[in-house]
Amino acid sequence: MTLGKKVSGVRVPGSATASTLLGVKKILGRRTFLRAGAAAVPLLAHTARAAASERTTTASRLVADPNGVIDLPPGFSYRVLTRTGDPMSDGHRTPGNPDAMGVFMGERGKIIVMRNHEILPGDAANGPYPAGHGPAPEAYDPEGYGGVSRMVIDPDTLAVEQTNLVLAGTHLNCAGGLSPWGWLSCEETVIANHGYVFLCSTTTTTVERPQPIRAYGRFRHEAATADPKTHIAFLTEDMEDAAFYRFVPRDRAKPFEGQLQALAIAGAPRFDTTAMVPGQRLAVHWLNVDDPDPREDTVRYQARDKGAAQFRRTEGLWLAGDELYITATTGGPIGRGQIFRLHDGTTAAAELELVAHTVDPNVLDMPDNITVSPLGHVYLAEDGLDGNFLRRLTLDGRIVPFARNALSLSEFAGLCFSPDGSVLFVNMQHDGLTVAIRGPFGDDSDAAGSGRMPMHRSPAGVAGLAAGLGVMALAAFARRRQHASGER
Repeated sequence: MTLGKKVSGVRVPGSATASTLLGVKKILGRRTFLRAGAAAVPLLAHTARAAASERTTTASRLVADPNGVIDLPPGFSYRVLTRTGDPMSDGHRTPGNPDAMGVFMGERGKIIVMRNHEILPGDAANGPYPAGHGPAPEAYDPEGYGGVSRMVIDPDTLAVEQTNLVLAGTHLNCAGGLSPWGWLSCEETVIANHGYVFLCSTTTTTVERPQPIRAYGRFRHEAATADPKTHIAFLTEDMEDAAFYRFVPRDRAKPFEGQLQALAIAGAPRFDTTAMVPGQRLAVHWLNVDDPDPREDTVRYQARDKGAAQFRRTEGLWLAGDELYITATTGGPIGRGQIFRLHDGTTAAAELELVAHTVDPNVLDMPDNITVSPLGHVYLAEDGLDGNFLRRLTLDGRIVPFARNALSLSEFAGLCFSPDGSVLFVNMQHDGLTVAIRGPFGDDSDAAGSGRMPMHRSPAGVAGLAAGLGVMALAAFARRRQHASGER
């Protein structure tokens, strides 16, 4: 989920010209880049609106929001928690471009939500400082306006009781993830002295000194998460020729001292994962990255020189038990997305499975964030060009529309659940909104048929989905039954 996405369906080759264009899009922002051709704007806008309308009528039966913010299934409702520019409890202003989020348990049952802000260098208008106030003394870089904010929320009323800035002075804090030590916030840039993962306290009520984890590598980070049992961390990279990484501590008690590694497919050096077919499982092994903190953006090249596999913009990442779910936003046969699952990624028996890939963007278009609810349901956020949905993966192997951004073409971001699974938190990034959604999340029947798309009726949808998700559906069903019966 970047401010400079690739135009959907267009592959970016490794030429200098294409790389330059990609860099321009990453600095200007994808939609700004598209708007740069003034003569093309009316036609582009009309086409996008028409496509969004078609997707809405053909892909869902969501209930139209009378306020024009989010369309949801029957029985669900939303509440806007914060908006860009809202004053925070610590005197800062709520920063713009809210992106990835994570939920932690606070004192007295309160919910703590950690939230990234994907803000470009020098973009003071979206930054956290009120007019007339300079950078926080704790800022990592005085020219940086990205960072992390924190919300303390009452689980019953969803009232936001406290808000504050945690990390300041970073650039393009895109995705991140959960860890045993707090929130991991990732910079999606390699501007000088940037490009790191930062560890953020979930309990601080003031801006804290930055804690970059340089051992996790310097590259265009997207997401990160750490296994609570082994303290092995996994990391994604938002590039068309990305590698996929893990960091293995030498000593579990010293989690940030160890070895950065890149995933490779056994017996197939430099394997291009976009060629995988749904249901295919391949054995993997891991290759050491010799220089994880280089001056230039060379980490993935080091990995590929040794035979690492290539992914197309890995973005979403979610660890559920021993299974790691990964999205490749522009992977697959038409460049509109893949969903992977890494089995036993902390062990020598690790396997990479392609769960699904998109061949019809009306079913799923450029998946970005991914999360797994406490009941075992998988939710995906789209970041396409034709209007964006949240999608739900049902237990019987269907992808159904769960929510539609009715306000704009902005992507959804940051989806994560409350600990009991009753509330879904999500951002509407370019709209500057953080919202909470409530409803019958435990009902996998999709009552009233809202948004249902049985895959046998859409063979051109997500290829091989039913077969590719069979194991996951059974596992999720077992977890659901276990939860309902009170078993542990």
